[in-house]
Amino acid sequence: MADTASHDDGGKAAVYAALFANLGIAVTKFIAAAFSGSSAMLAEGIHSTVDTANEGFLLLGMSRGKKPADAQHPFGYAGEVFFWSFIVAVLIFALGAGLSIYEGVRAILHGGHEADGVPWIPFAVLGVSFCFEGYSLSVAIREFMKLRAGRGLIRDLRDMKDPAIFVVLAEDSAACLGLIIAAIGVGLSWYLANPLFDAGASIVIGVVLGITAVTLAIEVKGLLIGESAAPEMTDRIHEMVRSIPEIKHINEIRSLHLGPHQVLLTLSIDFADDVLSQRIEAIVTDLDHDIRETFAIVNSVFLEVQSRDGHRRIIAETPDIVSA
Repeated sequence: MADTASHDDGGKAAVYAALFANLGIAVTKFIAAAFSGSSAMLAEGIHSTVDTANEGFLLLGMSRGKKPADAQHPFGYAGEVFFWSFIVAVLIFALGAGLSIYEGVRAILHGGHEADGVPWIPFAVLGVSFCFEGYSLSVAIREFMKLRAGRGLIRDLRDMKDPAIFVVLAEDSAACLGLIIAAIGVGLSWYLANPLFDAGASIVIGVVLGITAVTLAIEVKGLLIGESAAPEMTDRIHEMVRSIPEIKHINEIRSLHLGPHQVLLTLSIDFADDVLSQRIEAIVTDLDHDIRETFAIVNSVFLEVQSRDGHRRIIAETPDIVSA
């Protein structure tokens, strides 16, 4: 399980880096917003505050996910991080995006604040914030690169089962983009003496956060409902089972991610008719051991000895079961 532990540590490193960066940045942004009256800066302060709370929820999910299994939750609590990641997506949408768009619209309707002279404070805060957010993003990217399977950037992102990594990646990417938008809005408002650009930047930041939130919600929803393990794992297990001469047929192999690094695996296999029960027991025991040794994230294996015809009959009689 050392591999799983290293993945957990990597996820925590990314979350902690984002937490401390966002906490410090949020304070400085609000101070800058108070001095400058910038709507875009206020939107960025709201954004960083929401992101700080989000990292706290991620850490809560990671902590609760380590609770040992009990009678009520026999497979443990690893799915907690999926739930709290979904809460993070809701918060980004409701608070981050909603309040940023509201502040922008409010500024347009009631008139924004025109900067007196060059807005050095907002620009300085945005620059420092970009450095901190960039560092946090670099930590998340580094951890993501360690976990990549090399199947292409988009596919590797979609196949990732650890929300602690891809949530921080999405948050920090949106944060860096938001800082650039805020800087453009503040700069245009000052240069053209038109506060509407600043207000518009706040709305655009809200839209960026909304898109980020919806994307995260869609990805995390799949994990909450239940996603299978990587096809490469299933293919490798197929090879391991086929290499056993006493096994006549593999009826099906099913897998389910109970948590980012916890997989439930079920197999239905058909043995040759002349195999003794003692030999079947030995093969099942050895196969269970070999699978767990090969894949550290597989911590629950259930093997069912079933004839091929019997398995087909059950599948035919149970429409809700999809043959795998």
